[in-house]
Amino acid sequence: MPKQEIISPQLATPNGHFAQATQARTQGRLVFISGMTARNKDGGVTGVGDITTQTHQVCENLRAAVEAAGGTLDDIARVDVYVRNMEDFDAIHTVRRQYFTGVAPASTMVEVSKFVNKDYLIEINAIAVIED
Repeated sequence: MPKQEIISPQLATPNGHFAQATQARTQGRLVFISGMTARNKDGGVTGVGDITTQTHQVCENLRAAVEAAGGTLDDIARVDVYVRNMEDFDAIHTVRRQYFTGVAPASTMVEVSKFVNKDYLIEINAIAVIED
C-alpha cells in the first residue's frame, strides 16, 4: 500500500518513531489487528520484566497478523500503543524503528494501570491498508 506521511509545519516534530498523520489511497482492504501482546506462539509470555524483548515479540506478532492478511508491516497505517510505564518510551521506539522502516504509522501511546496478564508491559493494536 502506498502510504504517505503528512507533515504540518504548524506541528512540532514527533519525539518518537511515528508520523503526525498518514494518508493511504487504495482499492484494497482495511485490516483491523487486535491488541498484540508479548504472548508467544506457545501461549507463554516472552520477556517477562523486559520491555525491549516484549516489544520485539509484539512487533513479531503484528507482523504475523498482517502477513496472514496478505500484507506487510509497511501496510500498517496506524497503531495504538498501551504501556505499563511511559518511561519505556525510548526503548519502545528504538525497537519500533527496526520494524517500521518505511513511513512510520500514525500512533498514540498511553500508560495504563493493568493488562489482562500481570506480566504484560505493552500491547499494540493496528490498522493496515492492504491493496488487492
